[in-house]
Parts: sequence; structure tokens; C-alpha cells
Amino acid sequence: MKMLEDDLDDWRPIQCRGVRGATVATANTPEAIWAATRELLFTMIHYNGIEAADVASAYFTTTADLTAAYPATAARQLGWLDVPLLCGHEMAVPNSLGNCVRILLHWNTRKEQTEIHHIYLHEAMTLRPDKDSLPPIPAEEIAQYMQTL
Repeated sequence: MKMLEDDLDDWRPIQCRGVRGATVATANTPEAIWAATRELLFTMIHYNGIEAADVASAYFTTTADLTAAYPATAARQLGWLDVPLLCGHEMAVPNSLGNCVRILLHWNTRKEQTEIHHIYLHEAMTLRPDKDSLPPIPAEEIAQYMQTL
């Protein structure tokens, strides 16, 4: 009896996987930090099929030049009210990318590590040149999603 590929996925164990992403904020203002973080988080959710109920926790970091707001607020704006969130600053490394927001999601999934899409947007794409870039999600699609919350 031949099993469908979807049936095979049901037999995979659920494992906690890391999903990484990074982007840059256009300024050190709450609005710019939240907008950049929302775009990044939405893109990570979209391309990986992530449901908030499957997220164990999320860790947000910024470079030391971003101090105007907690980037995790953007996750709350997207409806992640029950997901444990934490923010911190990145190490101050010389010549590192400024105004950078990074996210590490701990996601309970049946996907293999190689099936996970790590997302690097805008200038942050230079952080992982080995990763294929994904086409951007139209701003209208993000706006429509935001209206459903």
C-alpha cells in the first residue's frame, strides 16, 4: 500500500526547531522598529507555515543603536499574546550591520531542519549570502493580514 507524502509527515516526530531571521529598521523609533519586526516576523510565518500555537518561544535582538522600543511588541501586534517573548542586544562587533533586528523562533514542527526557511530581508541579506533570497511579500498582503487581527 502506497502512503501519500502528507501521511508520512504525520509519522514524523514533533521537534523544536530554530527559525532565524534578520532585517533592518529605517530609524531608531518605535514605529520603525515595530514595522521592520512585523515585516520580518510575518515573512517568517508565511514562508514556513508557522502557527502561533506551535511556537515555544521567540528571542528578539537588536544592535545597540536600536533602543526606542522592544521589537517583541511587534509579535504582540500580530496576535502572539500567549507566546513567551524575550528581547536583548547583540554583541557590539566592529563593522557589524547597524539598525539590525534579529529573531530566533523556537518552533514545534514535524519539518526537517533542511525544510526550514531562514529569512533575511533588505540589508540583512548580506548576513547570510549562502541563503537563497525569497521574493518579498507585497505590502498589501501584510496589511490584509494585519486587519484580520
